[in-house]
Amino acid sequence: MTDTPTRQSRLSPARLKRLRLPSWSVLAAGTVLGGLCGGAYGLLTPPTYTATSYVVAVPAEQSDSGAALGFAQAYGRVATQLAVLIEAQDRAGVPLRTLQRNVRAATSPDAPMVAVSATSSRPVLAADMANAVSQALIRQAGAAKDSTRVQLVQFSRAVRPTEPTSAPTWVTSAVGASAGGLLSGLALLVRPRRKDQEQGVIRAPAASVTVPAVAVDAAQR
Repeated sequence: MTDTPTRQSRLSPARLKRLRLPSWSVLAAGTVLGGLCGGAYGLLTPPTYTATSYVVAVPAEQSDSGAALGFAQAYGRVATQLAVLIEAQDRAGVPLRTLQRNVRAATSPDAPMVAVSATSSRPVLAADMANAVSQALIRQAGAAKDSTRVQLVQFSRAVRPTEPTSAPTWVTSAVGASAGGLLSGLALLVRPRRKDQEQGVIRAPAASVTVPAVAVDAAQR
């Protein structure tokens, strides 16, 4: 049994080449794929918790609040240095590299205060690291208070955080969907266009015209 001409024309390579998905399907597929990847990232990544401890610079005798504010800025830079972290690692119970990677310090331009923040997947460990680093910083400042005329005191200890600071799953899904849709749209913009799309029309093949033999003979005569 042989295929009919109609079936052969339906399955011809030229016809299969013209059967393409619409552009919006590529955009929709990229958005869905990006949302799935973002959701999987949010589900597989453990949540992180952040605990913050505060210390304040207090001027001693023969000093003023301006000096305390200046030294608070300096101690905020010192808080993440090796001298402080080495002293804090025993109290925190973690390696030095963990403190270097997960502890940050911030200062305020208006108040002589240093905020020591620690991040971990375990809420208790985050609080322990923040308190250990702040205590080590207080001891470092106390050793130099005779020359600086400024000492650091504990303003607020870090407590165990109850809510994670990492993005929830629905946020990572939304970000992934947005990124997937954006990349799909860019891919559609830079893809090579077909010649018939650039010209706007599809040119039909030229029709052949059969000239009668009688007319040819008459023309030759």
